[in-house]
Amino acid sequence: MTALLEVEDLRVAYGKIQAVKGISFSVEAGQIVTLIGTNGAGKTTTLRTLSGLLKPVGGQIRFNGKSLKKVPAHQIVSMGLAHSPEGRHIFPRMTIEDNLLLGAFLRKDKSGIEQDVQRAYDLFPILGERRKQAAGTLSGGEQQMLAMGRALMSRPKLLMLDEPSMGLSPLMMQKIMATIAELKAQGTTILLVEQNAQAALSLADRGYVMEVGNIVLSGSGQELLHDESVRKAYLGED
Repeated sequence: MTALLEVEDLRVAYGKIQAVKGISFSVEAGQIVTLIGTNGAGKTTTLRTLSGLLKPVGGQIRFNGKSLKKVPAHQIVSMGLAHSPEGRHIFPRMTIEDNLLLGAFLRKDKSGIEQDVQRAYDLFPILGERRKQAAGTLSGGEQQMLAMGRALMSRPKLLMLDEPSMGLSPLMMQKIMATIAELKAQGTTILLVEQNAQAALSLADRGYVMEVGNIVLSGSGQELLHDESVRKAYLGED
């Protein structure tokens, strides 16, 4: 069976600095796959390249069997690949509801859009309670919920989440991770970049460890959780 996302020998550079050095991985439909690694490993660069924000210098990206090599970012969204970026990038002066509607900017099905706004409120009730408030009045965790809800508004086949727990309290992080598990149960395929390796690997069907632009280890989430080198380097265990 062909994977939903296939990345082969992907290389990405900023000028003369090679940030991603020929990585290969795949994501099967219905899976949660996670990329873990320290800052500077190339994880965010990988997601930005997959969503068309950066152009690779080499390698192949195939989504649903089609090459993304020359596809502009907005068309990648319409093909079913959505990106909730690191730092959230919500529009603080716009209302919560208007931020969500921006995620559906390529769609014309009014009733379907209304259903998906309601789905976001079902997933994140606090957003529904405050839908007419400016998004900038939300806490960091609530803004993360909004960023995820906005990405879901394009009805993605694959949702890419970049550091969804960054800067959040432990309680809010648990809520976000529980929502990711719920999205998977609803059939959403997820590619997760996350510095909290324990939380990410606990959810993941498959994981890849990145170091300075290379994938150095891969396996099931549970295999990596119990791998001695991963436990020492990323889980803070001796």
